[in-house]
Amino acid sequence: MKNYQDINAATIDSWVADGWVWGVPIDHGTYEKALRGEWDVLLTPTKPVPHEWFGEMRGKRILGLACGGGQQMPVFTALGAKCTVLDYSEAQLKSERDVAAREGYEIECVRADMTKPLPFEDNTFDLIFHPVSNCYVEEVEPIWRECYRVLKPGGVLLAGLDNGINFIFDLDETTLTHKLPFNPLKDEKLMAESMKNNDGVQFSHTIEEQIGGQLHAGFMLTDIFEDTNGYGKLEEYKVPTFWATRAVKK
Repeated sequence: MKNYQDINAATIDSWVADGWVWGVPIDHGTYEKALRGEWDVLLTPTKPVPHEWFGEMRGKRILGLACGGGQQMPVFTALGAKCTVLDYSEAQLKSERDVAAREGYEIECVRADMTKPLPFEDNTFDLIFHPVSNCYVEEVEPIWRECYRVLKPGGVLLAGLDNGINFIFDLDETTLTHKLPFNPLKDEKLMAESMKNNDGVQFSHTIEEQIGGQLHAGFMLTDIFEDTNGYGKLEEYKVPTFWATRAVKK
């Protein structure tokens, strides 16, 4: 049997082929606007990340962690940053390369699994941009420790986090269906359901893992906001289902 990381990589490739919203790269017009200083990016489904979370971008070395798709890295490049993107989805990395070729800039694309040690030296990056993706990983605290290692002192970690509420409902978001923690690796029925629905292997995580894990790794939390799904019953009731955090390497 394939490990769950390989299953998820193949699943995301299939979503991209089907037009997954997080796999559609930005168009030329959006890149041109970013060159003029008109831009926004997302860590979570609907709420743009405050520009002050980034600071001056020109000359910064940025790691897009599990961040392929050609949506954020082109913007950061247009703002003068030097970008590296790490992802295990070949389709998401192809989008990055395609946008770079279209717009005439260079980007380092690394196919790797973030559950393993990151293939970078200590103190390499000024900023890590990590959109919602920990939901595809069973253990998140090792990831925070690796983020801390590869950031320079004073470096910034921006992370989008699923708070777990989405996992307890059915697809219509009307019926409580699953208990937490949500972990198909420990529930054969749940794994079968996930494979049938082409959901990949997803996991819920606690605030202790998601935010406490950053603190345990040595980060200092400097800001946070909540966000919603942007659609569905939970959106109708404005239930916050995501967090975004800004943390700094002390």
